[in-house]
Amino acid sequence: MYRIVFLDRDTIGPGVTLTHPDFPHEWTEYRHTTPQQVVERLQDANIVITNKVPLRADTLAQLPRLAMIAVAATGHDVVDLGVTCERRIVVSNVRGYATHSVPEHAFALIFALRRSLTGYRQDVIRGAWQQSGQFCFFNHPIRDLHGSTLGIIGAGALGQAVGAMGRALGMRVLYAAHKGAAAMGALYTPFTAVLAQADVLSLHAPLTPATRHLIALPEFEQMQRHPLLINTSRGGLVNEHDLVTALDQGLISGAGFDVLTSEPPAADNPLLGILERPNVIVTPHVAWASTEAMQALWNQVIANINAFVAGTPLNQVGEPPDRVG
Repeated sequence: MYRIVFLDRDTIGPGVTLTHPDFPHEWTEYRHTTPQQVVERLQDANIVITNKVPLRADTLAQLPRLAMIAVAATGHDVVDLGVTCERRIVVSNVRGYATHSVPEHAFALIFALRRSLTGYRQDVIRGAWQQSGQFCFFNHPIRDLHGSTLGIIGAGALGQAVGAMGRALGMRVLYAAHKGAAAMGALYTPFTAVLAQADVLSLHAPLTPATRHLIALPEFEQMQRHPLLINTSRGGLVNEHDLVTALDQGLISGAGFDVLTSEPPAADNPLLGILERPNVIVTPHVAWASTEAMQALWNQVIANINAFVAGTPLNQVGEPPDRVG
C-alpha cells in the first residue's frame, strides 16, 4: 500500500475540498513542516506532497522509499531535480490552474493604483473629504487605462491572459523580449523599448539566475513614462531596495506587489517601511489563491498522483525517469 504524506496543508485554503487518490493508500497530512522535520515525517513515504517545504539533496538521500514528489505549485525550485533525476524519482507540478486568478489580481492592483483608490480611501477614513467643503476633491491623480500602454514581461499563459485583459480595456500591449536579446520574433518588443514605453509594467516571468533582479535601478532609470510596476510573479525579479529608491525619485508612479523576495517578509524588508504610501500596495502572495484556482490546483495534484500510480506520469519536471517507481 502506498504511503502518502502532505507536508504543508496550511498552504492550501481551508475552503478547498481535499479529495484523495482513488487507489488504496495510507494518508498523513501536517499543517506545516520545518526542514528539520522532513526526514522523520517521510521516513516510510512513497509519495510526498509539498508546496513550499524544500526537498534538497541531503534530505532525499535519507528517503530510500520515496518514489514520487507531487509539487502543489507550478514553481518547483524547492526540489533538487538533479538528485530526483539520478534516483529516478518522479516530480510532477501543477500548471495552468490560476489563469483567471492571477491576471484578475494583477488588474485589481492596476485599477486600484491607476485610480488612486487606496489614497482616496485613506482620505475618507481620516476625514479629509468631510472637511473639504465640496462634493469632491483631487488629492491624488486618476488616469484611464484606455489608450495607455501595458508592458508585459513573460509571455506564458499568465502573461497572455493579462495581455488579453489589457486589450479588452483598450490598452496597447507590448511583450518584452528577454533582457539583452536582439530579436525573438514578431510577438516581442525589445526589453529596453518596453521599459521606455510602458505606462503599466506587469511581471509574469519565472525566477531563475538569469532573471533575478531583472528590474533594478538601471532599468527604473529607463522607464520614461514613470509606469506602475506590478509583480504577481516572483519577488526576486525586482531589487526591493532599488524599488524604494525609484518610488522616492519618482521614476515610477506606483507599485503593486503580491510577492516579495522573502516570504513572509523580514522586519528589515524595505517595502514594509512604505506601506502607508497611497501609491504602494502589498498583498500576501494571494494572487493565485481564489477558491476556484486552489480547488483546480488540488484536483491536479491528485490527478498527478493517480497518473503516477497508473504508470503514466503527468506534468513531469526535470528529465523524465525511464521507469516509474
